[in-house]
Amino acid sequence: MEQIKKGRLKIFFSYAESIGKTHSMLKAALTAKEQGIDVVVGYVALHTLEEDSELSDVLNQLEWLNCENQSFDIDLALSRNPELILVDELAHSNQAECRHKKRYQEVTELINHGIDVYTTVNVSNLESLHDTVASITGITTWNRIPDSIFDNADQVELIDIEPQELIERLQEKDTADSKLTVEQLTALREIALRRCADRVKRLSSQLSKTNRFHTDEHILACLSSAPSNAKIIRTAARMARAFNSQFTALFVETPDFAEETQENKERLHNHIKLAEQLGANIETIYGDDVPYQIAEYARLSGITKIVLGRSAMTRKRFFGKPTLTEQLLSYDPEMDIHIIPDRCTELPYRQKRRNDYLKKHSIFTNTLKSSAILFGATLLSILFDHLGFTSANIIMVYILGVLLTSIVTSHQVYSLISSVASVCIFNYLFTIPKFSLTAYGTGYPVTFIVMFLTAYITGTMAIRYKAQAGQSAKIAYRTKILFDTDQLLSKANGKKEIFEATAKQIQKLLERNVVIFENVNGKLSDPYFSQAKETADLPVPYNFERERTAAQWVLANNHTAGATTDTHSHTQYLYFALRMNERVYGVIGIEAKNTPLDAPAHSILLSILGEAALALENEKNLCEKEAAAILAKSEQLRANMLRTISHDLRTPLTSISGNASNLMSNGNYFDEETKQQIYSDIYNDSMWLIDLVENLLYATRIEEGKMTLRTSTELLSEIVEEAIWHIKRKLDRHTLSVSFEDDLLLVKADAKLLVQVIANIIDNAVKYTPADSSITITSKKKGNMAEISIADTGNGIPLADKERIFEKFYCGNQKIADNRRSLGLGLYLCKSIIEAHGGVLSVSDNLPHGAIFSFTIPLEEVPFYE
Repeated sequence: MEQIKKGRLKIFFSYAESIGKTHSMLKAALTAKEQGIDVVVGYVALHTLEEDSELSDVLNQLEWLNCENQSFDIDLALSRNPELILVDELAHSNQAECRHKKRYQEVTELINHGIDVYTTVNVSNLESLHDTVASITGITTWNRIPDSIFDNADQVELIDIEPQELIERLQEKDTADSKLTVEQLTALREIALRRCADRVKRLSSQLSKTNRFHTDEHILACLSSAPSNAKIIRTAARMARAFNSQFTALFVETPDFAEETQENKERLHNHIKLAEQLGANIETIYGDDVPYQIAEYARLSGITKIVLGRSAMTRKRFFGKPTLTEQLLSYDPEMDIHIIPDRCTELPYRQKRRNDYLKKHSIFTNTLKSSAILFGATLLSILFDHLGFTSANIIMVYILGVLLTSIVTSHQVYSLISSVASVCIFNYLFTIPKFSLTAYGTGYPVTFIVMFLTAYITGTMAIRYKAQAGQSAKIAYRTKILFDTDQLLSKANGKKEIFEATAKQIQKLLERNVVIFENVNGKLSDPYFSQAKETADLPVPYNFERERTAAQWVLANNHTAGATTDTHSHTQYLYFALRMNERVYGVIGIEAKNTPLDAPAHSILLSILGEAALALENEKNLCEKEAAAILAKSEQLRANMLRTISHDLRTPLTSISGNASNLMSNGNYFDEETKQQIYSDIYNDSMWLIDLVENLLYATRIEEGKMTLRTSTELLSEIVEEAIWHIKRKLDRHTLSVSFEDDLLLVKADAKLLVQVIANIIDNAVKYTPADSSITITSKKKGNMAEISIADTGNGIPLADKERIFEKFYCGNQKIADNRRSLGLGLYLCKSIIEAHGGVLSVSDNLPHGAIFSFTIPLEEVPFYE
């Protein structure tokens, strides 16, 4: 696929609206047009045109993409394909029916197609600065773009005026910026100037040889479904940019993550997307001890700073467990932890999950199980008491009951209730006075407390180990899928098997429907559906036109699109490119409209897609290697043929030219017999050359696949007689005999080619057998085939030569009777012709000496009417 040179992006940047970004953009576009550049206005905000009459005059000098200027049409822009296009308001959100949700995604597509773009951005539109700008202005509804768009722009031009002058401009307007004070505008201006300075510093460090490496700083932001987590991610991104350091976003998946509400899962998914947009590396680890997992990952990955929310440092109750911050510091006292305050930290975003949990799990079933175990432990304790066992044995029975309760129930509350009930029953039935909750012994209160704590702690540990076992099983299952994928793809033979194995493994991982498109010369192949077991015949109500459009976009742009993304989000499937670097081998779609992929499954999925792309790359390399080997072999064969032909042509041509020269110079001195001998030599050499050329022509036709059979019903005896007539001039020193089992055998064959086969085999027999040898041709009926055998009484063919005698250009070690070289094409052509007829050519020994060449040809039945 031809690599398209990317276009350039220029951003006109300011700290508020009405400063003059659009005006400056149009002035620059007009200058570009005067320099001969093809400039088109894609979109300009209508309110800007109404405010500035001079701007309208500039626009009249430029070509408009859409005269109505109601919205930006990316397809029209791509078909127009100008050198430079103007697209105002980069952070604009598109309507639902558009291909992309955001305008910056449209601009990115234009740049990928080689079109330069001029656009405008405010400081409030940058994602990482959203919280800072919101704290200054009190406005949280700004449209935003990823910072990477701003940082990677080819040019950023800062448009700046004094805040007081801007307020005078905004006095007559009713906009969000018109309500800002000088202090607020000054703060925004400072942020914009600092952001541009940070960008310049970053570019300078990239160009400087002495500062081309990252510093040792490594920022870690912890991902969660908390509403305040977005602010933590943005703050960590700004820190990473300020330190010019690595940025990692970490999610710790706990055993109870599966019980989270769909709302919390979607919020976590959005936070992961936000972290990716801000340049973070997304990592997922598993465990129930979140502080330990974070501290251990930080230690192993060289994290220097961890960014947390304020809720992580606030202890809810006096006797509550240590906060996340305290636990992290206990594991790694040297770690720098940054606490980000947020007014949303007190919102009970997980309360709904607990309510759903209680609704989901049957209270009645768990209560029944707990009661049954407690009743069984009581009966066993009564038996032990009757047999004279001590109280310690009875206490162990109740502890065992609590342990079993924690295993068979689904929540810790049942083991807690079982622990309390066990203490009460033990006191009521087995302490003096019996059948009373009063205990006379002074040590019984301690016994009850120890019994309760032992039972509760044992049950809690059992619940924790059960959860860990379930999580370990899930991790092991996902890991096994990844290993199985590697093995299946290594055994796959061809693209079809690679695609099928990939779809099968994705289904095992996600239990969702999968659709696959192969890249066929830049176009999508017909879709291949792979359905989950529990689904209906058709995976979903699949809208072929809509879904194929999204898949074709993924193929063309080498980027994920579809459901749960901001591009072609109205589709039912989420589409990924099967790619290796910039080469896309196909597109895989996964049903994800109703249930987005969670973070752990997404990371495993990307690994599977990477393995599949690598397998397709290896398959391509293997095919190219085989093609190169075939080409090299062909070149070698061509070289061998040319060497052979040059030798074989030189000998007869030298003989012909020498004899002709003798006749021309000394013809009057030769007697008639000598002349006839010279004429005969010239004729024989000429016929040898004709045979050589005919064999070469046949070999060329076979190689090119152009050999066509013109079959008809022929009498076999007539074909043999014609072949003998063609070769009879060479039989003066050999004895030839013919024997037919049936003189009226009819065959369906190309007579001309079959004559060539018989003549070549007889010619070989003449060449490689001594004078006075005999050659015998026989034919007989063998099933629905006619078998023709040509036997000679020469020296025979060695066993080693029999295995290769039908190969192209193989001559063996035998000498021709007239000492000429053989080209090694005759038997190769015979075998090809016979196989084209559906027959078989073979060689065997003719005892006591000699060789037999046998081949079969289909018989033809002709109806006879009386």
